[in-house]
Amino acid sequence: MAMNDTVSDMLTRIRNALTVNRQSVDVIASRLNRSVAAVLEREGYIVGTREILDRRGHDALRLMLKYDHDGDPVISKIDRVSRPGCRVYRGVREIPQVLNGLGISVVSTSQGVMSDREARTAGVGGEILCEIY
Repeated sequence: MAMNDTVSDMLTRIRNALTVNRQSVDVIASRLNRSVAAVLEREGYIVGTREILDRRGHDALRLMLKYDHDGDPVISKIDRVSRPGCRVYRGVREIPQVLNGLGISVVSTSQGVMSDREARTAGVGGEILCEIY
């Protein structure tokens, strides 16, 4: 079955894996998912990523999830903002700050996928993919 929204699927898999305290989660390997995972790794929300083959021989990404010293997940909430049916675009001045800068928005810009801080520094706006804190 073809999947239209791989980012929503990735975020749901991360959310479900954090609920049951898994150390890693496998997601579909697409260019956009790789870029979002790279932003999560740069911002310190996951430990790392690795390219693997799933049980059916398809390309997949294994995301190593991060927990604090008490065993609580670093990610407390991860939500999709822009959806295939309702895209959300913001200019550089309108990119929202998540929890007054304690969280991040992942933004797809003309210069690539980046966090809200990186987008403001680069002076570009774009599609707000998701918010994480």
